[in-house]
Amino acid sequence: MVAVLPRALIWQRLDTTGVEQVNLADRSGLTARGTAVAVDPVPYACRYELFTDESWVCARFDAIAEGAGWLRTLRMERAGGRWRVTTAEQGDLDAALRAGGHPTAQPPGCEDPDRLGVDVDLAGSPLTNTLPLRRLGLVGAPPGTSRSVEAAWVLLPSLAVVPATQSYEVLGPGTVRYASGSFAAELRVDGDGYVTHYPGLAAAAPPTSSTAR
Repeated sequence: MVAVLPRALIWQRLDTTGVEQVNLADRSGLTARGTAVAVDPVPYACRYELFTDESWVCARFDAIAEGAGWLRTLRMERAGGRWRVTTAEQGDLDAALRAGGHPTAQPPGCEDPDRLGVDVDLAGSPLTNTLPLRRLGLVGAPPGTSRSVEAAWVLLPSLAVVPATQSYEVLGPGTVRYASGSFAAELRVDGDGYVTHYPGLAAAAPPTSSTAR
């Protein structure tokens, strides 16, 4: 039986036509079920489930990405300090990409899961920025507090998983600087560490909750 989750968040994409909706529970770690929809580089929908332990270390991540003529699945399970990654694919994502004038995609999954860090970062998803913020105690931390992480970056729509070095620096109440490689952005976050505005990527609609929380 699927558990009913008490909170819902929605983000509107700013860089393309798209939206992400997630239902979640976060009183003891995070349980989340979400759907991300976008039109670039090809129209796709990605349905995902994410589970952490009480310390906000990701334990499992499942995703299904689907578009016209193709479907890919990804499962990441963490046990004994290591990731186990399994994938499957149907149809031909590369044909859809070529038809739109885009480069072909990497295969789903990762050849060397031991290179991946504990934080899963789903491309284009503001939700997954919350994982290191909560895990490392950055929510409400003094300005100047900074941490670096090695993330498992899940690309969309390919579901390829690549290692990525990322950093978070608290700039002030509700503001965190995120950086990875040459990219940086000042994220606005609420009191629970959820992104409310990611410049150039996404903006949140007002959150909702039920009395069941």
